[in-house]
Amino acid sequence: MATYMVGYDLNKKGQSYTDLIKALEGFDVWWHCLDSTWLVNSNSKAIDIVNYLAQFIDSNDELLVIEIPVGAGAAWIGFDKPCSDWLKNNL
Repeated sequence: MATYMVGYDLNKKGQSYTDLIKALEGFDVWWHCLDSTWLVNSNSKAIDIVNYLAQFIDSNDELLVIEIPVGAGAAWIGFDKPCSDWLKNNL
């Protein structure tokens, strides 16, 4: 299973994030401690995740999915314990 960073900007004023958030919360393992950034674990490829999530955004929105390679290294600061623990346990 790979870990992916998912980032997005919904550019239409007043646009609802509800369906996109539900879709992201549908992944078995996920992290959401930054506004428009999620980390998800999936057996899918990045393009498959983009294609799946694209149905929940408009054509003027931006969506980025990047696989985080195992052992790539990570550092962070300022997160509460649950957010930090998730990162320690999943990256």
